[in-house]
Amino acid sequence: MENPAQRKLNIGIVCHPAYGGSGVVASELGLELAARGHQVHFFSHSLPFRVPNAHPNTFFHEVEVTSYPLFKYPPYTLALATKLAEVCRERPMDILHVHYAIPHAIAAYLCTQMLEPQQRPVTITTLHGTDITLVGLDSSFFEITRFSLDQSDGITAVSDQLAGETLQRFSTRRPVEIVPNFVDSEKFNPALRSESKRSAYTRPGEFLIGHVSNFRPVKRVLDVIRTFQLLHRNLPSHLVMIGEGVDLEPARNLAAELGIKEHVTFLGPVDKVPEVLSQLDLFLLPSEYESFGLAALEAMACGVPVVASRTGGLPEVVEDGVCGHLCEVSDVSAMATRAAEILTEDGKAAAFSAAARQRAKTLFDPAEIVGRYEDYYMQILEKDGVSAQPERNG
Repeated sequence: MENPAQRKLNIGIVCHPAYGGSGVVASELGLELAARGHQVHFFSHSLPFRVPNAHPNTFFHEVEVTSYPLFKYPPYTLALATKLAEVCRERPMDILHVHYAIPHAIAAYLCTQMLEPQQRPVTITTLHGTDITLVGLDSSFFEITRFSLDQSDGITAVSDQLAGETLQRFSTRRPVEIVPNFVDSEKFNPALRSESKRSAYTRPGEFLIGHVSNFRPVKRVLDVIRTFQLLHRNLPSHLVMIGEGVDLEPARNLAAELGIKEHVTFLGPVDKVPEVLSQLDLFLLPSEYESFGLAALEAMACGVPVVASRTGGLPEVVEDGVCGHLCEVSDVSAMATRAAEILTEDGKAAAFSAAARQRAKTLFDPAEIVGRYEDYYMQILEKDGVSAQPERNG
């Protein structure tokens, strides 16, 4: 019989395709699993932005939603569940790994109920933060979120803080496995830094500050602008903002109001994020809440010190006083002060840069983290009594 640890699995990954942490993590995980020989099927309404159109061992299944006058809002959850069931019948899955509880976990549950028992994959739900701390706590979604978690065969969370909050608020019957996010330190690499690339954003003698997010209110991008304005008063500097979202225009307007419009560049969504991050001298992440802080980790892998909020899972990523500084949420004055200390005190920037890079490589290495997911897959399959059924790989 085949050694379960060496089995190559059919894995369905359900995620949001847009710019944001959960979609990035799901995409990168799928690509890493495909590189290890697993067959990986992505399900979403459009191709996840970090997934190439053609990649070995990967398949994309588009979820199409037809609008009917009867429905005020297109029923995406039902269309997703239907697509999952269709593919599972044609090409049996071992695992449905859904990222973000609502609506993906409930769609996976509906899918399993449409299938014959022998066709049903095990379902694993990975929690990324706002699916629990924001959406899941809304009275309209609380019960369905708890139900979808209880119906999952396995649950993971990207930080210890998020796992604890999930257990406290939802009292799930399932234990929550902690599997942090990871970063490819070969892709996110300070070796990409060059004066010619920096010159696209800064003049000689200027510090380059950066921020990456989906510009939702929880990211507090206006605090990025305010922090930079205080920093810019005393230090020649330029700010680059990567991403887009509802707070993009308010951020543009605030930069103009504060008289720093010419010193802020809004890049929008960027395909080659590592090439921009590696040019930075400092990364700002003043979020209201971060379950993990993937953007901070990617900056750290590029050797960029981070000034961020002391909230959620960020203290598990950014070691305060070693590879960056953590400040209280909304304290833009403290953030500006800490940023200036890193940039101007002798040797601090270089020390923080080296420590940030080392921490990212040591604690958040893809080989180790993806291996933990593989181990967890096999643990859940064996618990479900599926591991002795290699014919499910189809």
